Formats: sequence, structure tokens, C-alpha cells
Amino acid sequence: MRARVGFGVDVLDSALIQVVRESDASVGMVYVLPPGEGVLRMAVVTGGLQNLVADWTRVALDAPIPVADAVRERRLVWLDSREELANRYPRPALVLPYKFAVAALPITDGAGPSGALVLAWPGAYPGQPAPPHEAVLRAWCERMNEILRQAADRGHPLRPGPSPRILATPRAQVPGPLKGTEALAFVDRLPGGCCGLDLNGEITFVDATAAELLGTRESELLGSLPWEVLPWLDGPAFEDRSRAGAVSREPQSLTVQHPSGRWLELQCHGDESGTSVYITPTDVDHAPEPGESTPPAPTGATRAHELYHLMHLAASLTEAVGVREVVDRAAEQLMAAFGVQALALLKAHAGRLSIIGHRGYSTELMRRFDDAPLTGDAPAERVLATGTPSFFTTFADLKRAHPPAVHQDGMASWAFLPLIASGTAVGSLVLAYERPHPFPTEERAVLTSVAGLIAQALDRARLHDVEHHLTRSLQEYLLPRALPRVEGLDVAARYLPATRAMDIGGDFYDLIRVDDTTVVAAIGDVQGHNVNAAALMGQVRTAVHASAGAPPGEVLTRTNHLLTDLAPDLFTTCLYAHLDLRRETAHLANAGHPPPILRYPDGHTDILRLRPGLPLGIDSRAEYHADQIPLPTGAVLALYTDGLIETPGADIDDAIADLAGQLTDADLPGVDALADALIDRSERAATRADDIALLLIHPRSL
Repeated sequence: MRARVGFGVDVLDSALIQVVRESDASVGMVYVLPPGEGVLRMAVVTGGLQNLVADWTRVALDAPIPVADAVRERRLVWLDSREELANRYPRPALVLPYKFAVAALPITDGAGPSGALVLAWPGAYPGQPAPPHEAVLRAWCERMNEILRQAADRGHPLRPGPSPRILATPRAQVPGPLKGTEALAFVDRLPGGCCGLDLNGEITFVDATAAELLGTRESELLGSLPWEVLPWLDGPAFEDRSRAGAVSREPQSLTVQHPSGRWLELQCHGDESGTSVYITPTDVDHAPEPGESTPPAPTGATRAHELYHLMHLAASLTEAVGVREVVDRAAEQLMAAFGVQALALLKAHAGRLSIIGHRGYSTELMRRFDDAPLTGDAPAERVLATGTPSFFTTFADLKRAHPPAVHQDGMASWAFLPLIASGTAVGSLVLAYERPHPFPTEERAVLTSVAGLIAQALDRARLHDVEHHLTRSLQEYLLPRALPRVEGLDVAARYLPATRAMDIGGDFYDLIRVDDTTVVAAIGDVQGHNVNAAALMGQVRTAVHASAGAPPGEVLTRTNHLLTDLAPDLFTTCLYAHLDLRRETAHLANAGHPPPILRYPDGHTDILRLRPGLPLGIDSRAEYHADQIPLPTGAVLALYTDGLIETPGADIDDAIADLAGQLTDADLPGVDALADALIDRSERAATRADDIALLLIHPRSL
């Protein structure tokens, strides 16, 4: 925060500390929404690990996370457990697989949100419909809005810097605290070693026993990150356990092997000030006595392996286009991340469950389950009906839950996960393992989150596939399939969509034969790249056809009246040309469209600066005027949309002049070859972001 607004910063900091105290929360954050921006910026945080909140300092309003939903929808978002987080917000749940509850509330005065308050509590609140002290939280949000408003009214709005302010939460005083020497004596009497980490993970305290067990000197450990000074601790396992302890306030432990071969047990106890680690030697080689649990094996490599693939899966799914691609990417990453030997994705439709993709299973086996009626007996159907995942370590477990089950796939363990998108179960994900798999609690939460990501990706992919088919059909229908043949006239037309994913836009062209020596040409660009733009483009073409042959200014005036009456909230640029081939002249009228370019028979070009008119659909009173130009035999009249010339950062006049230069320099074996050359150059441009329509008109001798 800027120093000059200290009065506002101090009051906001104090408010956050107090609301955290009154609500018994462990973490508190305040986000600010600068006017006119679509990104929430974290201004201040208390009780949170710095490396944990770093990924959430800037949050887009359309991001699928609780604080964005709270501000965008102006409501409380309350998640009482990590399972609830996994079901509703799978993406952040992957990064925060810890036990905690969270509340996100908008900071607003009713006129519009100015930010958000986010609080977290350790552990979970099962069955709790609202966060503790909800009325208190809402009152504090009103107070914070007043703080932000007053700062803005005084001319010093609170604007977060690159990083949020980190506040220490004052700790409650414990009666009779240990003196320094007494505390050290207490630590020395413990059989193991002790060290302390701050919120950044740096070692702030270490005793001699801990240094000896870790195999290094105390001076090398102090002020360092454990995994930097101790390479054998590198990997996410230790950091993950210390994070889990700080977030959930529950003891965490892991067993690691020192390079010397000895095994150490690390117990992590965290709170808002940092993490205490208690280190003791342990023996993992002895056989456990009855009832004794074996110390867990090191998890660093496995956890790192999982995290790599999970993050890659999340990124891949956001980029996947179409159902087939979602299935391929999900199968590739899931099988590698979790050691899954077989996978099947199923969708529900019309009372049946059909397989949309599989890996590791034979096609013959999948045919037995494909298109099966939804009776509710099979595990994949049950999770679809209940929305609750099921995990079976053995077939005996599965048989007890589903007596009709028959062991057909030869696998030993299974996970059946519901695919839930927008609150609706759309299908099931089946994971199978060749050997018994225990499905620990944390892995179950991660798998549930992954299933949510896949469900959302499939939902988007299905919509894309349907829209892709619709838009391609609509585009083909609305653009002319073939241009009329006119004696003494060569014409070439090209259309290139901005993106292959959509393949539709509002650019159009047309050529209409009026009589043997009179032709009308039109080209235009409807704002937008969607079905609405394409539909409006069809209406513009229809209006132009209905008036073809009338004076160009009158044609655009009539079309403009139609569009303003329709009130489509979209505007259209259009250039209309009335060509008289016998007299070798043309009359052109322009409604906000890029200027045409005329190449004369001798090769030189003119950029035709016509009298401008407003784009169609803006003002029903707009007037349009026509300009006459020569159109000699052997000339080329180039009509185009701005996608052919516009590139980010380039001056539009320079781009038009460059196109005119291309026309001047081009050989003219035919207008088709010329059109291909112009389009090919634009298609190679990596920065092209708009549709392209091009119409070249070349009069020949009659």
C-alpha cells in the first residue's frame, strides 16, 4: 500500500485484525476491487502462509473460486470442509488439499462491490449452514466498505501494491509464560530435536539435538529454508506437511530418510505465527507388533510426481477443444499421476449410460457396458444418482456395497467418481488398479477435485462441439456458396475465420447481378464473433439484396433503418458498390468501412477515400452518399474487411498503405492467384485476431 494513505491502511489493518479475533478465524484477507477493473487485488492478509497466498493475490472476477463468486454474485460463499471445496471449486481444492473452512463475503454498499473479505478456520464445520458469527462478518464488511469509501473521498484511494501487506496476528497472553532459560531447559530435556519455521518456511530456531539429527550445524540452518540447506528434504512432502499443519492446525507427520541411511520422523505443529517441528529417530525396518502401525514411507517423490501431473492436467483441460481431446488428456495424465491401470468415462443421456472414452480396458469389455439402461444397480450409476464418490479397495468391498456386481475386468481396486458440472451430475469416471489400493483420505479429496475438473471440461467440450457444428453450418448457409458469373468480369472472394475453434464471425461479402452490364458488390463486418453476429450478418445481406439496383446511398439508408429498428446492440460496417461495366464507372457508398483500393491497368494504386458514413445500426437518421470512381478494363477493385490489415500496435493508415503497395507490386496472372497471395500473407501473421473477408473485382473487355 502507498505510504501516503497511512491513515486508511492503519484503519483497514486494525479492522482485519479485529474481525479475525471476533470470529475465531485463523486467516483473514481483504481484497480491493479498483474502479473499472475486473481483477480483485489482495490488499492485506493476516495468519496466512506467504507462499500459500502468493497464487491468490490477483483474482479475475470470472475465475471459478469462492472470492470471485462472492463479489460477482454479491453473496456469502461458505464452504464448511475441504470436501465441499472439492465438489464446488475443484481447481483451488487441488492446490489447497487441507482441512479448513472458508467464508468469502463482498464488501459493498449496495451500489457496487469495492472488494471482499475472506476468512478461514482450521478444521471443518460439518453440517454448518453458515459461518460462525455471520452477522459480525457482515457488519465488518460494511465497516470496511466505509473505510475504502472515505479513503477515496479524501483523494487517496487504497490501491494494493505488487504484494499484499502481511500482518502478524497478536497472540493471546498465556499466564505464567516460561522464561528464556527455562524454555531452553525444557527443550533440552526432550528426547528429540526441535526447530521452528516462520510463515515463509525459514528456520528461526533450532536446538543442538535437531542439528545433530539433521546432520549439519545450527548456524547453517538458521535463516534458511530447510529444503535448500538439506537437499534430501527437497520436494513438496515436507513443505506440504508444514502447510497442512498451519492451515488445519492439526498435527502432521512424515517419515524421511537421511543420506546416512537412518530414518527420521518429523512432526509439524502450525499456527498463525509459523510451524514447530519435532524430530525423532525412528526405525522402519522392524516388523510391526499386532496393533502397531508401520511408519509411513517417504512421500516426497510420489507427491511431486502426482502434483506435476495434476497441474499439467488442470492446464491441459483448460485448453482442450472437443470431447475427444478432453478424454485423451484426462486419461494420459490421470493414469501417470495415480498409477491407474484402467479408466473409463461415461455420460448419462436419455436414460442410458454410454462410454465416451476408455484406456486400459479392451473394446470388447467396454461394449458390454456401453449404452446400458440406468437401473441404479451398478456402482457407476449409483455415484451418478447420488453425486457421492465410492472407493473400493477390494472386490469383496465392492460386492458388499453392490451384491449384483460381477468381477469382469480382472482389477483389484476401483474408484467411482461423479462428474458434476454446474451442480448437475453429467456422468461417471471409473479408475481401476491391478493391485489393492488403499485410497487414503487426502487422495480421495484430490480424485474428487480431478473429477470436478474433468466434468467442467467435458461440459465445455460438449457445448463447443454442438456450437462448432451449428456455427459451421450457419456460416456455410449465410455466405454465398458461389458468386454469379458475369460476362466481362473476373471475381475472386475469400473468407478466413479468426480462430479455428469457432470458425464463425460477422464478416461477409456478396456479388449481385442486376443485368448484363450492371453488378452490385457489397462487403461488411458485423461486430462480434458469435452466432448473434452471424445471424445479423444474414439480415444485412438480405436487406442489401432487397434493395440491390437502387442508388448506393439509398441502399445503405434502408439497411440502416432496418438494423436500428431491430435494435441488436451490434453495429455493422459496410461498403456498397454499384458497378456499370459498359460505362466503366462505379458508384460507392461507405458506412464506416475501410476504404477500397483501386489498382489501375498500369499497376499504380489509389486508396479511395470516400465520404464517410456512420456504421449501420447506430443512428436511424444517418445519411449516406455515393462517390463515383472510374473502373477501367484491366483494373482491380479490392474490397476487404479490417482483419486483412489490422495487427496489434500497427497504425491503420500504414497498414492500408502497405496493402496498396502489395497490390502495386503483385503480378497479375489472375485475381484468384492474387487473392490467395493476399490471404496467405495475412494467415501467416501470428498476431491475426479477426476474421478476413476479401473481394477482388477485375473488369475485362465485354
